[in-house]
Parts: sequence; C-alpha cells; structure tokens
Amino acid sequence: MIAAMMTGANLGTRVTGWGFVVFAIGSIAWSVVGLTTEQTNLLATNGFLTLVNLIGIWRWLGKQRAYEDGGRSATEASRRSAYPTLFTATGMAGMPVTTSDGEPIGKAVEALVTCEDGSVSYVVVAANGVGGIGEELRAVDRTQIDFACDGLKLRRARDWFESLPPLADGDWPAAPTEIA
Repeated sequence: MIAAMMTGANLGTRVTGWGFVVFAIGSIAWSVVGLTTEQTNLLATNGFLTLVNLIGIWRWLGKQRAYEDGGRSATEASRRSAYPTLFTATGMAGMPVTTSDGEPIGKAVEALVTCEDGSVSYVVVAANGVGGIGEELRAVDRTQIDFACDGLKLRRARDWFESLPPLADGDWPAAPTEIA
C-alpha cells in the first residue's frame, strides 16, 4: 500500500522511483515465499513483477531523474548568467498562480504551445477544490500572465479570472476566450 501511494501520488521522480523500490522488495519477498513453499504460480507472478519493478526503478530513479536534474541545473545556471532565466516547460504544471494583488488563486495544470513558433498560447489554471476534487479549470491567455521561475502571476484580479468560462473535462479550446 505504501508503494502504491508513493507511485500514485505523482510527487516527482524520486518518490515514484522509491515507490518502485518498495514494490520490488515486496515482489522479491513473495518470490522467495513462492520458491520455498513450491508455489510456482506465486513465484512466476512475482518474478515477473520484480522485472517490471526493476524497469520502474531504472526509469524513475535513472532516466527521468537525470532529465529533471538536467532541467534543474539549466534553470539554476540561467539565474546566474547573462542569458534569460529559464524554467522547464514540464515544470510549469503545478506552479502556483496568484492574482495581480498577490492573492493565491490556484495552480497551473498545463500550458498549450503553438506548433508554428513554440510560444505559449494559454495556460490552464485549476482553482478551488482540494486534491483535484471540485476544482474548476480555466484557460488564461498568455498575454494575461507574467511568468516567473517560481510561479505565475495573473495581470488581473480574481473577479476577472472567475469571469472566464470553466473548461469542460477533456474538451479544451483551440484558443483562450477573450474577456475584456
């Protein structure tokens, strides 16, 4: 159960990777039980699960961790350089979003990027709700957001944000709604 919570919570590569480590320990232990009690089905099932868990460990504590560490190092290096400060596009999801007054409004869940020039068209912001339950998603035009390394700031107040139409689950627009 602990491993399932660690991998299912989506708290980053390291937590997910260590969840796979816990899963692997469990599947190895059950393989030993299957071997010592001559339960071939238990041994075969958990032998396969051990292989799957080892792939998960490699994926999350190896490759994906290296990707995140690379992005983090580029972000930190850009803060100390003469070049524009960077943040990873994948890192935008989960960034806190505040109003023009600094009032917390929610978090970014996705940014939609145009294919032609790679610029952000709009950001989907989740507001209200707890743990995804009861939250409302709204598309905010890129021109109404100031980007920073540690968060996004709307150029408008809460009432403007709340006047944007909520997005339907799985049915997002090709462009954000224009509201004056």
